[in-house]
Amino acid sequence: MNNIPVMKVGIVGVSRDCFPASLTENRLNALVEAYSKKYSADDIFRAPTIIIESETDMVKALGELKDAGCNALCVYLGNFGPEISETLLAKHFDGPKMVIAAAEESQKDLIDGRGDAYCGMLNASYNLALRNVKAYIPENPVGTAEECADMIHEFLPIARVAYGLANLKIISFGPRPANFLACNAPIKQLYNLGVEIEEESELDLFEAFQKHEGDGRIPEVAADMAAEMHYEKGKEPAMLTKLAQYELTLKDWVEEHRGYRKFVALTTKCWPAFQDMFHFVPCYVNSRLMKQGIPVSCEVDIYGTLSEYIGLCVSQDEVTLLDINNTVPHDMYEESIQGKFDYKFTDTFMGFHCGNTCSNKLINPKLSFQRIMSRTHPQDWCDGTIEGDIAPSKITFYRLQSTADNKLRAYAAEGEVLPVSTRSFGSIGVFAIHEMGRFYRYELIGKNFPHHGAVMFGHYGKALYDALKYIGVDPSEIGYNQPAGVRYEDENPFA
Repeated sequence: MNNIPVMKVGIVGVSRDCFPASLTENRLNALVEAYSKKYSADDIFRAPTIIIESETDMVKALGELKDAGCNALCVYLGNFGPEISETLLAKHFDGPKMVIAAAEESQKDLIDGRGDAYCGMLNASYNLALRNVKAYIPENPVGTAEECADMIHEFLPIARVAYGLANLKIISFGPRPANFLACNAPIKQLYNLGVEIEEESELDLFEAFQKHEGDGRIPEVAADMAAEMHYEKGKEPAMLTKLAQYELTLKDWVEEHRGYRKFVALTTKCWPAFQDMFHFVPCYVNSRLMKQGIPVSCEVDIYGTLSEYIGLCVSQDEVTLLDINNTVPHDMYEESIQGKFDYKFTDTFMGFHCGNTCSNKLINPKLSFQRIMSRTHPQDWCDGTIEGDIAPSKITFYRLQSTADNKLRAYAAEGEVLPVSTRSFGSIGVFAIHEMGRFYRYELIGKNFPHHGAVMFGHYGKALYDALKYIGVDPSEIGYNQPAGVRYEDENPFA
């Protein structure tokens, strides 16, 4: 299922009428060639029209972008640039946009070959602000053809997040479990982000599940589950039939309820009544839908699934949602971490969830029962988790949240999953993030974040930070793990 945006960036060259248009023409040719050589030519489209001072050129270029199916825009200043026409282009383009500019090529050509785009970028940014136009401007927005090609490629995950959220519907089956205020979800900020939300009852979900009993597609899905979990023919557990029925229920609901939205994420209530009525737990199905590009957060964590979807767009890889769960025992640290890895004891913790992490991110995954729920329910009503230690990997731990005061706040921290056996249950790993102890106290606790965090499998902090800024999160509200010697605002200087 194509549930992640595929971006096509339309590149429009602009030129001020008192500068040679050939500067933009030649530099634009070099940029397109550099991008096509290093990345995929399918990512970009060069608009034939070069915008000079004419607003009619701007309208013509917009039409070219639309006809080519572009859903993102790059305004490229080949020289100083026409500040009005270029910013009108950005204003009227419906989709994420960026502005970059050409650097001078050689000391041998600084008379007729000087473009002054370094100066033009200042005017462009000023005019964007005057017109309240939001555009991505890279850290060093003026560069050679190769450098500008890299900038466009780095824009792709930012554009995927912005375009994805503008076309996303979150379907939520709730309400949240009692005594679970941690996943409080003020929905006003979802609308501010352009996200639609459809809130349903778990009774509606149960009714839909019952109507799927005997669905002719169940054996095929159950066989796919058996193959994924490496069961021998004839030795598949009986639970797979119910899990396949549930997976089909959710996927059909997505198609029947997506409405006009292109992309969908889900969140479901998974306890305590779920086991009583469905007689299984949904964790493994959640993991399978993530592998198909549909995040499903548990415990009706609306901002959890939103965070997962953002990570999916950034990384184009499966993500997971975990509890920031428990400390690493001292004897485990001393035996398996101390002296072997560059982490203090307080840098380590365990990330855990009952069993929603994709099988390809786990070591020796297996289907099991939900041990926590089995303390209050019959064990065979709790089948359906996927268990295994999370495979060693670089990670980015992060979350976007609308807090109780209706502000958007986020955090991000890069670290890794260590190759240390957890000796525990569920989907679980030993995580290490430098200065995690202080980050935990002054960012996560201090800023009232819930216990769920999303995990991308790789270091994606730079792209995530820029994407969060682009969609409207105040940079002062994006926390990260401060290095040693840099105090948090309310950190005791004498501690």
